[in-house]
Amino acid sequence: MPNGNGMSDRRAMYNRNDFKLGLFGANCSSGRAITKVAERWSGNWEDNLALARMSDEAGLDFLLPIGRWKGYGGETNYQDETFETVTWATGLLAATRRITVFATVHAPLLPPVIAAKQFMTADHISQGRFGLNIVCGWNTGEFEMFGVNQRDHEDRYDYGQEWIDAIRMMWEREDTFDFKGKYINLASVRSNPKPYGGSRPLIMNAGASPTGQAFAVKNCDALFCTPTGAETVDQLADGIQHAKKLAIAQGREIDVYSVGVVTCRPTTKEAEEYHRHCIIDDADWSAVDNILAMKDVRPETVGSEEFTRRRKHQAHGMGGIPIVGDPDAVAAEIARIAGVGLRGIGISFVNYLAELPYFRDEVLPRLERMGLREKRI
Repeated sequence: MPNGNGMSDRRAMYNRNDFKLGLFGANCSSGRAITKVAERWSGNWEDNLALARMSDEAGLDFLLPIGRWKGYGGETNYQDETFETVTWATGLLAATRRITVFATVHAPLLPPVIAAKQFMTADHISQGRFGLNIVCGWNTGEFEMFGVNQRDHEDRYDYGQEWIDAIRMMWEREDTFDFKGKYINLASVRSNPKPYGGSRPLIMNAGASPTGQAFAVKNCDALFCTPTGAETVDQLADGIQHAKKLAIAQGREIDVYSVGVVTCRPTTKEAEEYHRHCIIDDADWSAVDNILAMKDVRPETVGSEEFTRRRKHQAHGMGGIPIVGDPDAVAAEIARIAGVGLRGIGISFVNYLAELPYFRDEVLPRLERMGLREKRI
């Protein structure tokens, strides 16, 4: 269990690992691999629970879910079976001892009074291991399921600002208060209990636009940095430094995280062959094309060459840095990722539960010897 309650303890996720490692996207069927292979991730509760317990015992730092409400079609109906993330996180926090578990929440879809209470419930159940990943929204089709109109890009973050302001007031104020904004109006608000231990949950956001990054820098402890089209560590470096400079200009610090897609096998040849089999030869390309079309990425809008590049990149686990090789190569690439200024990375596998044991036994000890991770006890 956590042995400290301040924000520094929460940001460190209650350990001394210099570089944080977590799992991203396990709450969804197929995870982040847009593949048709039979062994792709189930996403069912039994596998999620087993994965959370294995991750906890292995010393991983966090679990980060995807906020998803319906699938992307294709032959697999990619990510159609998903768990709502606040209840998913609460269940996993109750079944683990050390790991931080985030909920990914679409601010416009969850009223702030309900949200504040749900988050505090999870925070107390876990004694301070709950984290919040705020999403202001982009998927119009999902919003239509709720009867909610998708706002213009700038207005989404204006709403998100009022939403998090109202929640922070509920976390911090002992008195009854009114909240009057452009979008949110609340009367005679009280919310107890307060966050566990006198601090508040870690807050993360994945804004990539200037407006999104400004929102993250103002409100969040961490920016989940996945710049459009970034395929390598070097391409992420400029974005990382830009975000940190924005924070410094506001008298703040912000941690920067990113996402990787791991294929680790005893030899690099085996890893590369499996990666090609899953992500190229047996990809669910119709689902990939559906996702790109939702973002208006088509040959006629971005050009054939750019479309081909983006299509290949999207198939890499919904985008992200491919980390493919034997344990030495994978550990070296993770070390290089840490070296450009990232605080941590959320990784995914084709099948999390089947592939994590080898990563745990072979890659984590190498990272310990490199000084990036503390030795597991």
